[in-house]
Amino acid sequence: MSKLRYALFVGCTPKGSTPELLLSTRAIAKALDIELVELNAASCCGASHLQDYDDFLAMTLNARNLCYAEKEGLQMVTICNTCQLNVGMADVRLKSDEKLRNNVNEKLDEIGMQYKGETKVKHFLYALLEDYGLEKLKEKVVKPLSEFNIAPFYGCHNIRPSELHEEANLHENAYVPTSLDNLIVALGGQTVDYEEKNKCCGFHADLQAPHTAHTLTGNALLGAKDSSADWMVTPCPLCHLNLDAQQKPAAKELGRAINLPVLHLPQMVGLALGIDPVELGLDKHVISATHITEIGRASCRERV
Repeated sequence: MSKLRYALFVGCTPKGSTPELLLSTRAIAKALDIELVELNAASCCGASHLQDYDDFLAMTLNARNLCYAEKEGLQMVTICNTCQLNVGMADVRLKSDEKLRNNVNEKLDEIGMQYKGETKVKHFLYALLEDYGLEKLKEKVVKPLSEFNIAPFYGCHNIRPSELHEEANLHENAYVPTSLDNLIVALGGQTVDYEEKNKCCGFHADLQAPHTAHTLTGNALLGAKDSSADWMVTPCPLCHLNLDAQQKPAAKELGRAINLPVLHLPQMVGLALGIDPVELGLDKHVISATHITEIGRASCRERV
């Protein structure tokens, strides 16, 4: 298999609020010999908020982001569910709506750019599963996660809408998603099934309806914990912000202690690959993952 190369759309959150996600993404890409060309000139995807305020501006913004991937001649990968939704939907709409595409390109022409529809958008989760392959990934595992019951939290935006998965992403079913579960099993972990794994984390309701947001966050965490999860993993930094940083107010809202570590997708992969937990940013979380990181450090010592 030839070396995998992607144009990485980093997005806003991994650069600011969750730098450990970007750190761990770079770390596992290096370990798996995947080249990520970071699109440093790209901007915010609109985060679903701009889309509600000014749809045409959001389309133009993401067409511009896609142009940077086209310039590199590479497929775009994202590491955020909301970025995947917004950039992916923009790409679908621009490819299928000639009038919209022409109007957007007329605006982009002002900065010397043109959207050509020559790239595709894929979340890094599906790049690992579809392009790299689970069988090859299994061969790279040096520290199976067999000691852990791991709760996958898919969130909303990476598995919806269904039209984005009809011909790609392993035909992921939003009602019965399996990709993250399959990845956990491939890394040697025990996957935890629970009702809330494909529901909303509450992030986009934080400001408008904190009671609702905290309830959604708490229900997801307790659903996993009550199903015997040792920790949770998510492919979305916005979900991670709520599930990790908002865990204490969620616990207060529901009147129950939670204290459940939440890992980013590449952090989980990195542990199984034997990468030092510090390189994965596992010391950056609000809810301590000490018992996980100690096992990871032991793995590193064994490799030495």
